[in-house]
Amino acid sequence: MHSYDTLSEAVNGLRARGYTLDFNIAGSLLTCNTIPAPLSPEEFEIAEFYRFEGNTDPGDESVIYAIESRHGQKGILVNAYGPDADPATDALVRKLKERHGG
Repeated sequence: MHSYDTLSEAVNGLRARGYTLDFNIAGSLLTCNTIPAPLSPEEFEIAEFYRFEGNTDPGDESVIYAIESRHGQKGILVNAYGPDADPATDALVRKLKERHGG
């Protein structure tokens, strides 16, 4: 796993390593404007993830996930964590971890 000091550094590093898609959450699925169908948790893995905390504002806490689908697509999902976390994203990540014993 790599080491990044900032969220933007992680985004740039992951993009340089082929994680070029931008994933979003739609219910219990991952979506992306450039792929035809959403991905269910059974169709992708979280290859890496990195957490970042804001130096002055706890609301700046975020996590970036490097996602790889079994169809060969690679991209990122960025989410807040802590009080500003998106509950849908948290539920999807929890479901994936449970499915793969994480």
